[in-house]
Amino acid sequence: MAQDPARPLRADARRNRDQILAAAKRVFGAQGPDVPMEEIARRAGVGIGTLYRRFPDRTSLILAVAHDSYAQVITGARAALAEESSAWNALVRLLRTSRELQLSVQLTILSPLVSRAVVADPEAAEFRRELLAILDEVVRAAQEEGTLRPDVGTGDVAALLSLLLRPMRAVSDAASWQVSERAMALLLDSLRAPGGSTLPGGPLTLDTLKAGFTAEPR
Repeated sequence: MAQDPARPLRADARRNRDQILAAAKRVFGAQGPDVPMEEIARRAGVGIGTLYRRFPDRTSLILAVAHDSYAQVITGARAALAEESSAWNALVRLLRTSRELQLSVQLTILSPLVSRAVVADPEAAEFRRELLAILDEVVRAAQEEGTLRPDVGTGDVAALLSLLLRPMRAVSDAASWQVSERAMALLLDSLRAPGGSTLPGGPLTLDTLKAGFTAEPR
């Protein structure tokens, strides 16, 4: 029987759940969402029965991984707003922290099943709305202080980040890290005021960018 979400977990149950989520993130990231549940249990150091008590099916585990990733990014985004000395520094920190979203983005792109589950899940949708609201606050503050070019909108930043987080095919881990770091540096340079080129059309708003940080699989 699955754990009632309204009941707090005992310490050992919480530990098992955390171990399962950590293992699922590693395995999903390396092998995709179709890896056998037995492999995830083995990596987590728990029995398959324990895994199914926490997560009765693959979809519930995938959604838990997505929720955990969103929650970590939102916590980091709030900390960036509270701790950084400028809105630009908060934006840079938020975008870099958003690497936690990479697994969720990759899973939704690679698997139609995952994409449908995450897009239809009300809790995941609420996480996305909250994260985008924080991003919008940081973008507006950075523009007010004059550090973010004025001809972009929050939708532009979200769309660029979503593209950056997409998986790269046939690239080694070392090369992927270097490509990702260089791409992030180029992204930040392109967003820094005053901007070096004229952009077509007007700034993209969150209303324009309906999908937020999720992407439908091709």
